[in-house]
Amino acid sequence: MNGVARAFLLVAILAGLCGMVWGIQMSASHDHTLSPAHGHLNLLGWVSCSIFAFYYHLVPDAAENPLARVHFGLVVAAVILLAPGVALAIQGKTELLAKLGSVIMQVSMLLFGWIVLKAPRRVAARA
Repeated sequence: MNGVARAFLLVAILAGLCGMVWGIQMSASHDHTLSPAHGHLNLLGWVSCSIFAFYYHLVPDAAENPLARVHFGLVVAAVILLAPGVALAIQGKTELLAKLGSVIMQVSMLLFGWIVLKAPRRVAARA
C-alpha cells in the first residue's frame, strides 16, 4: 500500500490508538461524559479513514487523481477539529470547532463521492 492509501491507513491507525487510549481513560475515571467525542474520533478517524485507505488501494486510478490528496487533507483537518470540537461543545465552551469540522467532513465526503463517480469502474487485478 502506497501513496494516499497508505497515508489514510496511517491516520486511521493513529486515530484508532488515540480513541482506544481515550476510551481506557474514560473507563478508568468512570467519567464517560465525552463519549460522543470519543465516538466521533473512532468513527471518522479509524473507520472512515480505513475505508478510504482500502478504496484507494483497490482503485489506484482514483488514488492517482490529484483530488485524492485534497480529500486526504480535508479529512485530516476534519478529524483534528471535530473530535475536540465535540468535546468542547459537550463541556459548554464552544461549538465552533465541531461545526467547522462537521462542514469540512461533509465537503470531504462530497469530494470522495465525486472521486468514486469519476473513477474507472475496473478494479486493479492483484497478482
